[in-house]
Order: sequence, then structure tokens, then C-alpha cells
Amino acid sequence: MKFVHFSDALKVILNVWEPRVLVLCSLFLQIILIFSADFRKRNVSWVLRIVLWSAYLLADVVATFALGFLAHSQDDSPHSDAAANDTLLAFWSPFLLLHLGGPDTITAFSLEDNELWRRHLLGLVFQVFTAAYVFVKALSHNTRLLVPTLFMFATGLLKYGERTWALFSASMLRLRSSMLTPPDSGPNYAKFMEAYESSKSAGLQCEISVEKERHPKSVTPEDAGEDDGGLPAKDMVRWAYQFFLTFRLLIVDLILTFEHRIDSQSFFLKGRTATDAFKVVEIELSFIYDVLHTKAAVVHNLAGRLIRFATIIFSTVALLFFIFTNKRGYNHDDVIVTYILSIGAVVLEIISIILMFLSPWTFNWLLDHKYTHLASWVFRLSRPFRKHSWSNQMAGYNLITFCREDEQYYLKKIGKIINWFGVKDSWDQLWFTKHIEVPEYLKEVIFRELKVKITSINDTESYKRFSACRGEWALRQKGYYLDLGWSVDAEFDESILLWHIATDLCYYDTDYQSQKELDIIINISRAVSDYMLYLLLELPFMLTAGIGQIRYGDTCADVKHFFGRWGPEMEVEDACESLLRVNTDYDPILVKGDRSKSVLFDACKLAQKLNKIEDQKTRWDVISHVWVEMLCFAATKCRGNSHAKQLSLGGELLTHVWLLMAHMGIGEQYRIEAGHARAKLFVDS
Repeated sequence: MKFVHFSDALKVILNVWEPRVLVLCSLFLQIILIFSADFRKRNVSWVLRIVLWSAYLLADVVATFALGFLAHSQDDSPHSDAAANDTLLAFWSPFLLLHLGGPDTITAFSLEDNELWRRHLLGLVFQVFTAAYVFVKALSHNTRLLVPTLFMFATGLLKYGERTWALFSASMLRLRSSMLTPPDSGPNYAKFMEAYESSKSAGLQCEISVEKERHPKSVTPEDAGEDDGGLPAKDMVRWAYQFFLTFRLLIVDLILTFEHRIDSQSFFLKGRTATDAFKVVEIELSFIYDVLHTKAAVVHNLAGRLIRFATIIFSTVALLFFIFTNKRGYNHDDVIVTYILSIGAVVLEIISIILMFLSPWTFNWLLDHKYTHLASWVFRLSRPFRKHSWSNQMAGYNLITFCREDEQYYLKKIGKIINWFGVKDSWDQLWFTKHIEVPEYLKEVIFRELKVKITSINDTESYKRFSACRGEWALRQKGYYLDLGWSVDAEFDESILLWHIATDLCYYDTDYQSQKELDIIINISRAVSDYMLYLLLELPFMLTAGIGQIRYGDTCADVKHFFGRWGPEMEVEDACESLLRVNTDYDPILVKGDRSKSVLFDACKLAQKLNKIEDQKTRWDVISHVWVEMLCFAATKCRGNSHAKQLSLGGELLTHVWLLMAHMGIGEQYRIEAGHARAKLFVDS
């Protein structure tokens, strides 16, 4: 009997408090999303990712469940005690529609969410119908809150519809169709040839002269001037926006023309520093992120601004009406909850307008419409809030470090336990992946190498040849292709593993002597080496197809077997020195066979050849240039959609290199190398 009474009491408590808890929880989730969603493009923390993912999913679930609960809890009797308070609870339903519309800072957690816009459209119809049912049924008994409810209903409908439209606009099919140029059939070939044929048939002397409309202009070393000392921040935002309007084509795998290449090169090659170049690319990618994951595409136009001002006015009017409404007969706690919801709605709308006004989108819109002074004022106000538009970090995963530490007793025990759950690989990647800030000198090396390549191009075919280089150009330039070319002519994933291990073996060479300039080159080499292995293991979809993970697994087993001969007490330096002493005169595959895909001793062979370069600076100069070229090759071979996926996860250095290379004219996106030909028919009678 006691249990029955407790159950009844619990049911009463839940019926009373559940709607209050649900609507307040829905508001709380909106606050989390609007203040923290923007951080994910600048942060690689998996904790933040889980929090945002949970809040994103729960926000819709809680609001939907709360709407259903309100619809179910309406009392059918107009004379009951509960019916008087139902009108107040019905006033909550449009707030839940407002919450389902979500904040401006996040519409899609991942790109796949944009493709589900039809589901959101169906949800919009159903939830609007549910909310309408709730307040129509309640207000049929009492019309005291009719006016504020209608205003909030209009606000919620606008916000929910705006979110659905943003998802639709960011879907890949819609983006692609919106960027397609009108079909171009070119000059009328059939008509031209008919005139030519009729002239010949009449016995007239005919000659066709073809004049190109415009020829691609080669960039010369003189064009790439000295650094001009830095670009003002305002100009960076302006240039980034202008480039975004063109180079967003790459996200949906559309093509560019030689005119785009010339215009872009004229900016990036004339007096730009590496810092300026990468910063412009960073801001440009931030615009792309906004289009794909926020309401920016629908907010920053005339209709979007009108909606934003309408929602703030409607929600404010609803709050004022509620303040002056007679609240006799309403539950005191429910009145407090209603005040929290109303004030929260107004405050969130004010924050949305502030964020909209202080965004680079508004800054560029004002400049486009010649409001220069107002644009400068907006820029000054927004400047203190601007930080990096991405994490500015690069991950790293080191094979030798993993093989040594994974054999340690406590990690081995942990590995055996978690292997029971089938998550050993995920644990290894999480535990052994390290993040470092992208060194400025790495950006300088990448930018300098790209400028050297561009200024040595003589024709359009050279662009394609350079985009296909993955280390051979660097080796040829340094004069070591005959000795080391085999290591970069292998499959790409094999080359990454070969050079990754060889880089570590050369680093642990006991003859190494520290020097400032040499340290910089070594740090570049090791950072890119670890980063490329991280891409191979954790983001293989960003590299060319291969059997990289199989090769990695076999190579790890080989390394552990070799290190196991001396036991866990052996230092890494000693183990690497032992590897360097292995005789590799005989090809390893002839001894080990082709079943195992381990490249350990091929990497030893490569390291031994590299160590024959006596001058340490020259040796590491070769290694660093090969790694930078591999990085650039990987960037061009990754599809735009795959690059776009990483923007919401803190961004990738590979994506910034990819877009920078596109601006420099290197890549497979350029498919139009000349304009329409002007063919003229000369007839001599």
C-alpha cells in the first residue's frame, strides 16, 4: 500500500513539474548552443564536441517532447480548476517552436544534417500543427493571452522556417545548383561552317583566321614582389570575402577558369607574406563554415534581416502584453516560468541581432553598399571579439612512440581490457594523438615553396605536373632523385610510412648537433611527418585510396618484434640506432616475401641513404622539402566535400594548404584554360 501511495504521489509531482522542467531545459540548451557553437570551429577538443553534439540532439528532442506533453495535458473540461491555468501552459508552446528554430550560430552539426532538410520540413509542419492545437484548444476557454500567444507563434514559425530554409540552402545539391553558371554552347559552329562550305562551293577563296579571346598569363619571378610588410586586417576580411564568392565552387567540386587563377595570383604573389596569405585563407574558410553550419546564408540578406527584426519586435510585444495581463487564477510558479521564457526569448533575439551586426558578413555588405564609415565602425566594434577562425593546430601520431609505449606494462593491460569491447584502435588514436600549434615557420616554408613552383611555370600543363608531384620535384631540385626516387614513386601511403620512419631514424642519429636554423628545419620535418601519419590513420578519406592501415598494422608488428629482442628497458634512441645498423643491401621484400606489407626495413634503407648526406642541414633540407611536397600533393587530391567536413571539427592544416594552392593556381580544379576563340572567315573573290 505504501508503494502505491508513493507511486501516486510521484505521478502527481511529475505531472505538475514535468512541463516546467522540460521548457526550462529547452531554453537552457538554446543558451548553451548560442554561446558555445561557434567555438567548435576553433577547437579540437573532443569534450567540447560531445557537449555540443549532446546539446544539439537534445534541443530538438526536449522541445518536441515538451510540445507533445502540453498537447496531452490539456484539460477537456472548461469548468475544471486546471482549465484556467491551461491557457498559460498553452502560451509556452510557441516558445518551443522558437527553440526548435535553433540559434543562428548552429543549424547543422555535420554536413549530413543539411541533407535531412526534408525531415525538418516535415517536422516543421507537424510541430506547428501541434502548437496550434495546444493554444487553440486552451484559448477556446479563455482568450486572455490570445494576443501575446499569436505574436510568439509568429516568431516561432519564422524562426523554425528560417532554420529549415538554411538547411535546404546548405545541402550539397542546392549549393551546387545555386553556383552553376548558365549553359554556354559557345560560338555557332554549324552556322559558321555552313558559311564556309557555301563560299567554297561558289568557287571563292576562303581562309579561316582564329584569334584567342584571352591567353593565360604566366607568372614571372618579377611578378612575385617582395613582402609589403603586412596587409591591414580590414583588407584581409574584404579580400577573403571576395575570394569566397568565387572559390566556394570548390566545395561542390565545380571548376575554375584561368581568369580566376590570374586574379587570385595577382593578389597572393605580389608582396604578400605567408602570414597574410594563410590569414586570408583562414577567413575565407570561416565564410564557408558559416554557409554550411549556420544561418548566415539566409540571415545576411534583405529577407533575413527583416525576419530578424520582426522576431525581436514580436517577442518584445508578447513580453509586454504578458506583463500587463491580469494573472489572476494562474499558478504562481507557472507565471515565473513564463517570465523566464519570455525574457529569455527577447535576450536571445537581442544577442542574435548583435552577432549579426558585428559579423564580417555585415561589414562586407556595408562596404558593398558604400557605407564606408559605418563599416569601419562595425569593424572596430567586432575586432576585440575576433580570434583565430580555426584551431590553428595540427595533430600528430608517431609510429615509433606508439610501438614503444604500447608495450609498457600498464598500457598493455589497459589495451587488453578495452580490446574486449573492440575499441582498441579508437583508444590508441585518442591516447597517442598529440596536437601542436601550427608553427609560423611551417607556413612560411609552404608559401615559399609554392611561390618557387609558380614562378617556374611556363605553360598551363606545368600546373598539372606540379599538382601531381609528391616528393620527386624536391628530390630532383636537390639532386637526389636517382638515389631516393624509389621512395616517392611507391604508392602514396607507402611513401608516407617510409619517410615517417626514416625521419625518426635520422632524428635519433647520435651524430645530430643542435643549431638554431637546423632545429627549425627538423621541427618542420617531424611535425609534418607525424601529421601525415595522423591523416593516414584517422582521416584516410582525405588521402588517396590505398592500403595504408594494413601497411601500418604490419609495420607496427614488425617494429614491436624488433624492439622486443631487447625488452622494454631499451631506450628509443638505442633502438633506432640498432635499426640503422641493420644491413639492407639485399632487398627486404626478397627475404620477407609479399604477404606482410611491412615497410620497416625499406625505411631503414631510406634512412641509411639519407644519412650518407654528410651535411646535416642539406640532409634535413631534403627531408623537409619532400614532406612539404607530400603535404601539398595530399591537399590537392582530397575532394572539396571532405575538406568541408573538417571545418566544424577545428579545421585541418591540409584544408588551408588546399585552398591556398587553389589560389596559387595549382590543382585539378582549373579546367578552362582559354576563352572563346574568335574565328573569322575571310573570302577573297
